[in-house]
Amino acid sequence: MSLTVSNVPRWAVWAGHTAALVALPSSLWRIGLALGHPLGYTQQGLHDLVGTDQWGPVYLVALSVLAEIAAILTLALIHPWGEVVPRWVPRLGGTTIPTKAVLIPAWTAVAIHTLLWTQLLFWWTIPHPGMTEQGRLLVGLLYMPLIAWAPLMAATTIAYQRRRRTQTT
Repeated sequence: MSLTVSNVPRWAVWAGHTAALVALPSSLWRIGLALGHPLGYTQQGLHDLVGTDQWGPVYLVALSVLAEIAAILTLALIHPWGEVVPRWVPRLGGTTIPTKAVLIPAWTAVAIHTLLWTQLLFWWTIPHPGMTEQGRLLVGLLYMPLIAWAPLMAATTIAYQRRRRTQTT
């Protein structure tokens, strides 16, 4: 069986795989913070961000895990498991996934990512108390890939939408 759906355009495969990777730098950075490394914050800044109890680190790790799950779900738009439930899934295996069941969450995610990450274009114009100058540069560079998430996901979603439309007509 092919790793991607056979009629997925090459550009959509590239966009889907790239979209799946854009959250990785910032997620790894947050995990480093959760482990107690300042990674661009002053000691006070890290304390203010993470706090003194276990919930700060738990939150940072959970946020990273959720971001990576969301990023990996973009691959459903180019892989067979975004069209047909894998056979190993009990009761549902082999079932065709309704196109709207994929498109509605995908377009919603595009909108959310646009709202969340476009503001990062202004990262260097905003003061960041509690961060060192090098940290501000580091964090800016680690978060900049997130700006590309919405357009990459939109491109992949358009390819999915076109492909599924031609399959049903």
